[in-house]
This record gives sequence, C-alpha cells and structure tokens, in this order.
Amino acid sequence: MLNYKLEQNVKVLVTNELSETVLDVLKDFNYQKPFIVIDSFLLNNEAIKTLLDTLTKANKAYTIYDKVIPNPPIESIDTGVDFFKAEKCDSILAIGGGSVIDAARGINIVRHLGGSIADYAYDKEIKSFCNGLIAIPTTSGTGSELSNALIVTDTINNEKIAVLSNLAVSEVAILNPQLALSLPEQLTISTGLDAFSHAAEAYTSTLSTPVVDAICEKIMFLIYNYLPKAAKDGQNLEARERMMVAAALGGWVLNNGGTHIGHSQAHIIGAKLGIAHGQACAYALPGTLKATAAVKAKKIKEIGYILGTEFPENVTDDEIGNITAARYREFRDDILGLTPFDSLNIKREDVMALAKEVQTERFAGNTPFELTDDVIAQLMHDFG
Repeated sequence: MLNYKLEQNVKVLVTNELSETVLDVLKDFNYQKPFIVIDSFLLNNEAIKTLLDTLTKANKAYTIYDKVIPNPPIESIDTGVDFFKAEKCDSILAIGGGSVIDAARGINIVRHLGGSIADYAYDKEIKSFCNGLIAIPTTSGTGSELSNALIVTDTINNEKIAVLSNLAVSEVAILNPQLALSLPEQLTISTGLDAFSHAAEAYTSTLSTPVVDAICEKIMFLIYNYLPKAAKDGQNLEARERMMVAAALGGWVLNNGGTHIGHSQAHIIGAKLGIAHGQACAYALPGTLKATAAVKAKKIKEIGYILGTEFPENVTDDEIGNITAARYREFRDDILGLTPFDSLNIKREDVMALAKEVQTERFAGNTPFELTDDVIAQLMHDFG
C-alpha cells in the first residue's frame, strides 16, 4: 500500500459572514442539532450572540457545552460525550482555541466509536471517519481545525498525551478573522509562535517532503510578516486573516510532516511546569534550530533567510545554527515581545530533571538527529 505524504480531507471556508456561513454548512450536511463546544467567555462575544440568534431564527436547536478548560483533561471530554448523547445532538460546532477544538474532536471520536478518549490516547485504533465536526478557531496558532493530532491531559499522571488519526479531523473548518480581533497581545504572540514552530519542525522532521517543505516555507513567511502587525494592532483584519490562514496550514503540515524535539520539550516541560503550549514551543525552538543545523544546515539557513538574516561567506553549519537561532530570538523577544522565560521563575534544574521524559516523548522519534543524553542535556539547557 502506498504511503501518501500529503493529505487534506477538511473542507475549508474563509469568511467574514460567520452566522450565514455556519447556517449554510449545517444545511449542506443536513445537521439539525449541533452541540456547541465553546469557551465560556465567548458567549458574550457579539458575533457569537448573532450566530446563536441566527440559529434560533432558522429553527436550528442547539446545546451549549462551555465546560472545557485549557489542556483539556480526559474527564471533561468523556463528560461532554454523555451530555451530547443526552441532548440527542447530531453534530458539533467547536468555537474557541486549540483546547476547545481538541476537546470537541475528542468528544466527536467517542460519540462515534464509544469508550473513553483515554482508550484512543493509548493507541486504540480509530477505524472509520468521525464526521460531524465543524471547527471555528478563535486563535491563530494550534491549527487544530486542520490537524490530525489532538492533545489531552492525563490528570492522574500529569502528562499530555496525543490522539493521532487522519480519520479524526474536522469535517469543515470555518476561518473567520473577525473572531481573532479581540485576542490579547501576548496570546496573539504565543499562538502565532506555536504555528511558526509547527512549520519549522515539520520542515526539518524526518517525515518532511518537498511539497510539505514548500508549504512550511510559506507559513513561516506569513508569520514573520504578519504576526508583528497583528500583535501591534489587534484590529488589523488583514493581519488577522493572514495569521489565521498560516495557523490552519500549520495544522495541516502537522499531519504530513509532524513535529519533533521542540514539541517534545513543549509537551513535557509545559505540562509539568505549567507553561502555556505556545510559549513552551517558542522557548524550545532556538535550541532545536541550533541542533538541527548539524544535519539540515540548508533548511536552517532558509529559515534564517525567511527571518531576514544574512550569512557571511563560507559560513559553517554550526554558525548557521547559531545565527538563525539568534535571529529567531530577536524576532521572538525584541520584535514581538514574548513574555521572557526568566520572568516565570522556573528553576533550570527543574527543566533539566525532565530530560529523560523529553527524550522518549512520542514525537521525539521524528527528530532528524540522534537524541543522545548529551544532546538532550544541551537542548534542555537552551530552553528559554
């Protein structure tokens, strides 16, 4: 059987007419009663109020589930499934950030296939497409609306675990940049840098392909050029749209190129030490770029060019890694102004203590260089 490396099964719409578009999608698929999984604060958003009013006027019944918290635990997903079934819903509208969309995708899997989302997190196979999920992101970072990976939290073991399947993606993704206009500056920055990490890691992973590479280059270009504008002026609709598209494409390349050691650090360190995912990815990327230059110098140099860097003649691979990492830090810290790692008051020894868990994390296997103890130690030292 051929192992194709570029798939896109999600229908994507970009619109400034949210209510009409959602109603049209529901009609197109003949969905009668959506289960709306949503961040609770969004219920006060004027666009969401208009959407709910439009559904009511169109005689579309719906049920609201606003109990999702960041880094959604297994329990909240399983509870959502019970509520979905009790309300006799037939589809899901996921409106929110990555946690909401991940939780909604988890609910969609279990309502179709039964059991607990924990079963699928621990490698139970998803054997058929889980239709009925319409994803509407309100941030521009995780790419969950197009991604085939969802992250849930095992609260017993205090770890993030992944469910991975091309059969568990959204049926439709609706990108409405107006929903991102009120996103706070630091959340704009951290989610945008999450998307940049998706592209940089998919670009350099062992799963990368020439087609994936071209998409990753464009994602990084869009983020470098439009994230500063979105962070500086949250009402810049063009910048918000470009970032929403870049983030969605970032989710898509995850399905085809994957992530590697940067995200392994973010998953483990973020979960154990309470760092938001986008921030953790941004803290991990400089060390990842430096280490990757030893085996993929040409690609790391290209990332440097995308970031506006110049290289001296006869530059060595080691210098390429250092120069690109330094330029990324300048973009992250000086141009954008991400919250500094040092302000989090996290001890370096607490980071270093997680080295073994990072080394064996699920996505570490996509790393293009050998993860020896010494290499991992250096990556953990460079985190921040």
